[in-house]
Amino acid sequence: MTPPEALGQCSNAAPDSLPAVSLCASVKLQTLQHRADFLRAASARRQGTQGLLLQARARQDDSPVIRVGITCSKKIGNAVARNRAKRRLRALARAVLAPQGHAGWDYVLVGRPSATIERDFALLVNDLVSALTRIHGQPEGARK
Repeated sequence: MTPPEALGQCSNAAPDSLPAVSLCASVKLQTLQHRADFLRAASARRQGTQGLLLQARARQDDSPVIRVGITCSKKIGNAVARNRAKRRLRALARAVLAPQGHAGWDYVLVGRPSATIERDFALLVNDLVSALTRIHGQPEGARK
């Protein structure tokens, strides 16, 4: 696939054919890699939906980076099922968190047994969007 012409611009106009990559270069997604970061996100805000669990926390720094972690336990199934669930959650993070996530936040997407794999991707997108709006609508210090 050839890259889009204007990589530096982020437009909301729908092009004739949707590119496989986001045109917004201003938002950067990084992967959470340290256990301490996952634990800090787990002790902050969380919102459960039918397809996934979202844990989020504000890092209190001025970084323009959104950090994302993905986790799936053995309750999901064997290694093949867990890897499929993680691939779906990574695609979900790229599709939703890049345009709608808040800079300076850590997000952890936790897969749910059978729901993350079997649920329609469009419904997973709706789940994540609704979880984001509920988390960012809470006042600071509130926890569910």
